[in-house]
Amino acid sequence: MRHYEEHRYDSACGRLRLFARDYPADGPALLLMHGLTRNSGDFEPLAEHLRGYRLIVPDQRGRGLSEVDSEPANYRPDVYAKDMFALLESLGIERPGLIGTSMGGLMAMVMNAARPDAFPAIVFNDVGPVLAPEGLARIGGYVGGGEPFADWDAAAMASAAINSDAFPDFGEADWSDWARRTCRELPDGRVAFAYDPAIADGFADIGDEPQPDLWPLWQALGQTPVLVIRGALSDLLGSDTVEEMRQRHKGPFTYVEVPGRGHAPTLDEPVARAAIDDFLRETLA
Repeated sequence: MRHYEEHRYDSACGRLRLFARDYPADGPALLLMHGLTRNSGDFEPLAEHLRGYRLIVPDQRGRGLSEVDSEPANYRPDVYAKDMFALLESLGIERPGLIGTSMGGLMAMVMNAARPDAFPAIVFNDVGPVLAPEGLARIGGYVGGGEPFADWDAAAMASAAINSDAFPDFGEADWSDWARRTCRELPDGRVAFAYDPAIADGFADIGDEPQPDLWPLWQALGQTPVLVIRGALSDLLGSDTVEEMRQRHKGPFTYVEVPGRGHAPTLDEPVARAAIDDFLRETLA
């Protein structure tokens, strides 16, 4: 596994100590932001591949090694985005490229709107301004619920039960690796997902209210080069939404679809890696 330095910093609100992995390198800096129920471990395979880049990979508040927020209302993208600015300031990084998976991509849009032209290139992994209701409902159906698992094998089985439709070719070893990256062992030997169950509060009323209009955030990207990666089986990002994203974007737009993947690609798929390599070479060189 690629070496990283542990970095701890204060949240934007000053109440929490947050954690990020800092993978040193002489190349351009990239900020990698995970999805709703995930953590910095999500990007371990990609970090191995992107060895020429300095990678900053945080655990958002309430995930991984970052502290839990006692106010669940703060578990939302605009608050996370402020934390990311605090993280970048703590490291003295001014213009990183962004890679955002799912919720991390929403954060990237919020960050760009707050500081236009501050990010030279952005990769959106299976996320856009319109999120399909069926995908949101599926996520709302599992996030935050359930008791801890008896052991790591049980955690792997639960991970497969939740995600097998999105990764139909995964075997036992894949699900074991998945569990090791997304769960943590408790003091009593049981295993639990590595996030605060209170992050589910934002999904409590899903489907009862219309989604906010995020197209202004997308169009605020202006001329920023973007790469959009979509799982061919995704139930969250529709191909029609991707086409509208292309039409509304004023700058360079690259799109790749990952076969045999739902929400969201792990970014260690050959198609995804090749697209990321080419995109970063063209935009951050």
